[in-house]
Amino acid sequence: MGFPHNTHGGLAINQQASSKGKPEIRTFDDLEQLSWAAATRFEEQARVKAIDKKPFCAALSGGSTPKLLYELLGSQTFGGRVRWTNVQLFQVDERCVPPDDAQSNYRMIRQALIEPSPLPEENFHRMAAESPDREHAAREYAEDLASALKPAPGQWPQFDLIFLGMGPDGHTASLFPESAALGEHTAWVVPNFAPKLNSHRLTLTFPVLNAAAHVIFLIAGADKADTLHQVLNGPAGKFPAQLIQPTHGRLSWFIEKSAAGKLSGKLEIGN
Repeated sequence: MGFPHNTHGGLAINQQASSKGKPEIRTFDDLEQLSWAAATRFEEQARVKAIDKKPFCAALSGGSTPKLLYELLGSQTFGGRVRWTNVQLFQVDERCVPPDDAQSNYRMIRQALIEPSPLPEENFHRMAAESPDREHAAREYAEDLASALKPAPGQWPQFDLIFLGMGPDGHTASLFPESAALGEHTAWVVPNFAPKLNSHRLTLTFPVLNAAAHVIFLIAGADKADTLHQVLNGPAGKFPAQLIQPTHGRLSWFIEKSAAGKLSGKLEIGN
């Protein structure tokens, strides 16, 4: 697959994060441009950590939207730009299926990024969501986070970068509307059941996601347009995606043209 040189979206809505902590909102003409921008942001942040001789820790979401991003990061284009031995990759969430199942987020990430890139295999931290004891699997992943991210006692683990998506129902990670995990404020990783999908998942919780230094939403598809408009312009609290509000970090929205169809040039961010 060929990838373009660095390009910028042609839509009018491009708001950089301000000193007041408002989200950065960038729109792109297509998914390829969005993916390039996200890969470049990953590369830049990974380079800074490598210079500082600190590991770069990022959490990756599943779904169809980030696949092109992962393929780009796994391509020769970025193969020599990222010091992969310094990168530690984690999962935001996972379906409770075997790792070789077609629905597995890990399977998609492995094929798109892990196998073609120079990332050492041990530098990817997989959620063992296929375990019949989901509570135990969640605790084990939390222990893995503690070992790799080394938070201070009483602190949440802090990722350098998290890529999130959003469904047409406004869910993010595997934090679905009306699901039990929405109210979790103690655990780092929990099992969660999505009633409408009849699907069991493992997912990072809101406190962990909001502890990140930088969270980037990747939004593509016309089926997200109505919800995205409400998430960015409507009253807070209606959709899980609105609960992503980094405590001390940055929040960015990278939005493909069709998903931005209901957005106006001047956005009012819900409080």
